[in-house]
Amino acid sequence: MSELLKVELGKRSYPIHFGDGVADKLRRDIASLRAAGRMVAAITDQNIKKRQSDFLSSLGTDLPLLALPAGEKTKSFTHLEEICEFLALKGLDRSGCLFAIGGGVVGDLAGFAAASYLRGIDFHQIPTTLLAMVDSSVGGKTGVNLSAGKNLAGAFHQPKAVYIDTSLLETLPPREFAAGMAEVIKTALLADRSLFEHLQSEDKLDPGSPQLPGIIRRCCEIKAGIVAEDEEERAAQGGRALLNLGHTFAHAIETVTGYGSYLHGEAVAVGLVLAARLSQKLGQINESEVAAIRKALVACDLPVRLTSPLSVSALCQAMKRDKKVRGGDVRFVLLSSIGKAETANRIPEESWRELWVEAGAENS
Repeated sequence: MSELLKVELGKRSYPIHFGDGVADKLRRDIASLRAAGRMVAAITDQNIKKRQSDFLSSLGTDLPLLALPAGEKTKSFTHLEEICEFLALKGLDRSGCLFAIGGGVVGDLAGFAAASYLRGIDFHQIPTTLLAMVDSSVGGKTGVNLSAGKNLAGAFHQPKAVYIDTSLLETLPPREFAAGMAEVIKTALLADRSLFEHLQSEDKLDPGSPQLPGIIRRCCEIKAGIVAEDEEERAAQGGRALLNLGHTFAHAIETVTGYGSYLHGEAVAVGLVLAARLSQKLGQINESEVAAIRKALVACDLPVRLTSPLSVSALCQAMKRDKKVRGGDVRFVLLSSIGKAETANRIPEESWRELWVEAGAENS
């Protein structure tokens, strides 16, 4: 039997399924939808189609399936249109259901397509990466990237259910698993000091680690609680924005490098160090805490500084176009301690501009 965690959002509440039996539960739910006369379709990427062919076949050889190119560059309006055309050609009506089977790119893109097609159809998340399991599959943020910035177009569209089957991680490349660990560490830093200390005390995790399912569930619990309190990130302080710890810096890295050089989690890792250093500069945490954060990221084979020089000016301009900017002011998430975060505005640009140089960027 699968275990259950509920994201409490009133009429939009939905379950997250964990543990043994998740794949069987998914197959039963697809069969139930079809028995009720509802059409279903699935979106995945070429890597998942190749690595998880048996799993995909088990969902039904007649399940309409669109496999997109893998990678962050796929999260675009071009592929959003491709999904909507696919759904139309397959004849899905407003009772139809879309299943997103993949990592954060597939989930964000398919979710935005579900929010857009026929002005909104149901969708379900089946995350296949650690990053998607602990973060992007939960919370209903969907969208695409623009050349001007990460996730600048999208919609809040909650899934009807999330199915987390950790056996799908067995074919995940080590680099992508490491990228997911950046989001695990982020979650611990912003809301659970004991989880961070637990991660410090453990040997390096891998897809087969017996502790991993419990860590994934804890991350989902934290995110579900934050989303339930501030679903659309409207809180004046704190709230859902806290989940963006390190992301103001990370999104700038991804934008300036054209969404190709860094995996999202790798950019987040660098962003976490920069957010920690900014917190230290403002007197909120100390040097030993920053060092502990660096050490935890390095232990997961994650970068803690830029892998090649980027333009400080370009990075700063990208930050100023970030979707979290309010009234022209860059909004940051800072650490008041390990395990507790807060939002902050009106931080002088020179305070964070010089951090880019420290991280390996170049003035130009």
